[in-house]
Amino acid sequence: MLWAVSCIDQPNTAEVRASVLQPHRDYLQSKKGILVLAGATQNDEGTEAIGSLFVLNVGSRVEAKAFSDGDPFTQKGVFKNITITRLRKGQWNPEAAEGA
Repeated sequence: MLWAVSCIDQPNTAEVRASVLQPHRDYLQSKKGILVLAGATQNDEGTEAIGSLFVLNVGSRVEAKAFSDGDPFTQKGVFKNITITRLRKGQWNPEAAEGA
């Protein structure tokens, strides 16, 4: 089943985010078997990361939370809020993301 993990950054964490970016990317790479989609959410201008969004294919909320808890961004306190929501696949149009 799919789970959306939506994370909002703490204020003034750009430096912390940058310092653990590579471990975060390595972590995501190690989870590619369950990671459907991932990316930083940004301000309207696209100049600043303000959070992260992950879509996971795992069997339970517990597994989705374990993924989130293992993320170096979570461990270093980048996020002020994390919401985990079950998601039903209604539309699947990966071609629409081409060039994004």
